Formats: sequence, C-alpha cells, structure tokens
Amino acid sequence: MTETTPGWLSTDELEMARGHMPILYVEAVPVRVDDSGEVTSVGLLLRIGADGTISRTLVSGRVMHHERVRDALLRHLEKDLGPVALPRVPASLQPFTVAEYFPTAGITPYHDPRQHAVSLAYIVPVTGDCRPRQDALDLVWFSPQEAASPAVQNEMPGGRGALLKQALAHVGHTY
Repeated sequence: MTETTPGWLSTDELEMARGHMPILYVEAVPVRVDDSGEVTSVGLLLRIGADGTISRTLVSGRVMHHERVRDALLRHLEKDLGPVALPRVPASLQPFTVAEYFPTAGITPYHDPRQHAVSLAYIVPVTGDCRPRQDALDLVWFSPQEAASPAVQNEMPGGRGALLKQALAHVGHTY
C-alpha cells in the first residue's frame, strides 16, 4: 500500500532511518476510571505479530514529521481503539515516563529488534465504546491487579509489561 499522507516515510526510507537514528513514538495505556479518578481497569490490545505470535500490547505508534505529539497520540488511540473510544488526553501532555527501546536486548528493559526508538508514554482514560481496529484482534479490560499479574506480563513482549507496571505504579497501584 502506498502511503499518501505528507510526512510519512516509504518502507525503504523508514528502514534506512531506523538504521541511523532513533525514531519517536507515543504509547498509551488506556484506562477506565471511576468518579473519583481511580483507575478501575486497564485495556490491553491483543495482536498477531509478523511472525504469527499472539501477544498483548499497548496503543502505540510513530510520530510523523511535522505532527504534534498530542495529534499523534489521538491518531493512534483512534486507530487502535476505534472512533468512539472518547479518550481524555490530559491538558498538560506530560508523559509518565520516556521509554527507550534498543535493538540490542538488555540495555534497558525495553527491546525492539528493528530499531532504536524513544517513546513518550501516557495513561489515557477512555469513556466511550472501544472497538479495536487495524491489526488489533481484540481489546480486553483487566483490573489493575490482573494487568500486573505474571500471566499477563508474560504475554507482553519487548518490555511493555514493565512499562505497564510503571504506569500502574504511577497511578498508585504497586504490585
């Protein structure tokens, strides 16, 4: 498929860039909150990887050239959760952490064999009806305790389980 959106790289251009420089990403942990703002559940996507493996993951994607971080975050939330997820992106766009993914495992808890990537990670409450789209098979809501369990963590490759636990700790759920 040919991408016609300005600021998007062709497959060859992206591979060349990945080999020479870090690529900027955004990641979002979709959550449901109660009336007092307490996180009651965490949404995790179920995907099939290029190698055929099934895994759980977060909303994530690249920031395009000349795209605001807020716009990239909203674009990826809509792409992965559907147009009526109704995300509530905070007015102050302060990430809960910056995750650095390296192609060499073990440098940080985060690993991406394709590239060196820098990811701004956010916790985003969603209030609408989430229907996964694109390459996501399903979206499953877990309690914070279930999301932090070893069973769920083991289904999250590349260090995303560690990122999820960091997000939970950021909102007061340490396990």
